Amino acid sequence: MEEQKNQFLPYKIICEPGYGEYEEKKSRFLANAAPVTSEEEAAAFIASVRKKYYDARHHCYAFVIGRNREITRCSDDGEPGGTAGKPILETLLGTQAVDGIVVVTRYFGGTLLGTGGLVRSYTRAAQEGLANAKTAVMRYGTELTVQIGYADVGAVQYLLETQKTTISASRYTDRVEFDIRIPTEQEKKVRNALTEATAGRAGISIRGCGYYMDNA
Repeated sequence: MEEQKNQFLPYKIICEPGYGEYEEKKSRFLANAAPVTSEEEAAAFIASVRKKYYDARHHCYAFVIGRNREITRCSDDGEPGGTAGKPILETLLGTQAVDGIVVVTRYFGGTLLGTGGLVRSYTRAAQEGLANAKTAVMRYGTELTVQIGYADVGAVQYLLETQKTTISASRYTDRVEFDIRIPTEQEKKVRNALTEATAGRAGISIRGCGYYMDNA
């Protein structure tokens, strides 16, 4: 039972790109973070960064894919072993976010940084890129359709707002339909509240269950 419960725990993803820079002894480190959900998407993003910064020698990266981190990869791309890809990966893992990639491009400034300097620089650049990327929480929930008359629209909208429940879609015909997504554990509570707010007039049906993005 506990194992089944853990299957539906929330998790964090990278949902929008971010960019950051770090400079060390005139070497510039440009970090680009982005959402990816497959190795193919990761490869395409790495290729796009290489094309954008075609005159740079190193494009080091790390990515984590899957709710349970099923896929993790990193590359030093010609830098001394363990000085670039691994620090970027550790920084990404430290955010607890998955389905994301960070590529750090280095422009050499003429001064060797040593292994310690490289580790520090790639870490700082990755931190800057990730700090500017947007994350969201994926929650396992139920999608309901609430069907009401126009007289109940105001009360239902107010109720959903107080419950911090977002309306994902609305349809206005002879009646009004709201599609809402809520954590599964709150379904009973929200159903009861809707029934009470509309004196039993609301029709409530399940559209489906699964993970959804919660930006709240």
